[in-house]
Amino acid sequence: MSAPSQDPARAALEGLRSEIAKVVVGQDAAVTGLVVALLCRGHVLLEGVPGVAKTLLVRALAAALTLDTKRVQFTPDLMPSDVTGSLVYNSRNSGFSFQPGPVFTDILIADEINRTPPKTQASLLEAMEERQISVDGTPRPLPDNFLVAATQNPVEYEGTYPLPEAQLDRFLLKLTVPLPSRDQEVDVLSRHRDGFSPRDLHAAGVRPRATPEDLEAARNAVASTSVSAEVTGYIVDICRATRESPSLTLGVSPRGATALLATARAWAWLTGRSYATPDDVKSLALPTLRHRIHLRPEAEMEGLTPDTVVNSVLGQVAVPR
Repeated sequence: MSAPSQDPARAALEGLRSEIAKVVVGQDAAVTGLVVALLCRGHVLLEGVPGVAKTLLVRALAAALTLDTKRVQFTPDLMPSDVTGSLVYNSRNSGFSFQPGPVFTDILIADEINRTPPKTQASLLEAMEERQISVDGTPRPLPDNFLVAATQNPVEYEGTYPLPEAQLDRFLLKLTVPLPSRDQEVDVLSRHRDGFSPRDLHAAGVRPRATPEDLEAARNAVASTSVSAEVTGYIVDICRATRESPSLTLGVSPRGATALLATARAWAWLTGRSYATPDDVKSLALPTLRHRIHLRPEAEMEGLTPDTVVNSVLGQVAVPR
């Protein structure tokens, strides 16, 4: 997102990084991943230990894009209707009316999504896949820019409900949010020492840098980014190789291959090209595929991770010339 460009939509999106940097230090990769997800109309799973500014990152992005956002703290007693909304009896007209839940927003922050039971997790499936909510048999469309940004803690397992493979597959990207370096952490503390409050983004200087119209223009440009037959075949070969990996019980599905095609195309456009290359595919392979594969128990005991397996596959599949 740093390459110069004459495209107004691309220039607007390139400005997001510097705007978000006013409140979040050193998370450029996560910012770029969120922008790619918006361009592809996909959803994002943010994984990192508590306190690395996952929620703040999403709130800052929404503010810089003039998008609405709502946050839901997922807990063991959260009910599906607490997310989607429900029918409420109206004594004035002796009838029921629909009370929308927090899912009716542009960006829904599903905080600690793995802390709520599967039934409530599943309430998001229709929203994520169909971009609508059905209550009492009536479908209700969600906003055009609807995106779920879910967070989870990678090291805490007590009292959690791991997301099932079917729901993981509906996230376009899984982004890891690392701990800051020492210099970055000094910068964070210096800002707090000087009066920075994460609850007041306006006071921190975050201003709109792009509009929903810029985002729509960018999506149209991404849709016209060309992908050759060779690059398409490369994506298919990578995904098929995961299905044959002896380290995995579950490889990447055709939905995952489609996701990699979309993210590689969006990354190509963000970097200033009208066509995708094998390097674009490699750049987005880890965040697009890491959550779509399942390790064998013996592979986990050997210390392998989804990232090491995906990297191994990338090293084995022939790159088109």
